Amino acid sequence: MDERIVKFLKKMHLAGVCAIDNEGQPYAFSAFYAFDELNFSLLLASSDESSHVKFLKNSKLVAGTVALDTKIVGKIEGVQFQGVMSEASASEREIYFKRFFYAKAMDPKIWCINLEKLKFTSNTLGFGKKIKWERSDKI
Repeated sequence: MDERIVKFLKKMHLAGVCAIDNEGQPYAFSAFYAFDELNFSLLLASSDESSHVKFLKNSKLVAGTVALDTKIVGKIEGVQFQGVMSEASASEREIYFKRFFYAKAMDPKIWCINLEKLKFTSNTLGFGKKIKWERSDKI
């Protein structure tokens, strides 16, 4: 993965994610995430009772965005991604709690979005400049 994408994902903390609901329709949610730069995944906390986690029984495929909130056109940056969401491992949980240490007291369930495809747009590299990445070792 390009180091500029890694730097961006490490800097940000909020993702908009879309799962598929029981009627096959898109269902969007927002989540704080920690980026696992070794495995190229986003780690997030969510309850088994949340709608989006329940929808994982339909499909573990998700898509989403991470974007810098700015009105300055020359500073616009963001990522569009596709991935597979599943329960996080113990080591992935530790990555999440390292970033959001205060969340550990609530003992939330941690989930992993294993990134499969990603497009990074950054106007800091030139207007509309895009860098694409795709996982070479597919799940």
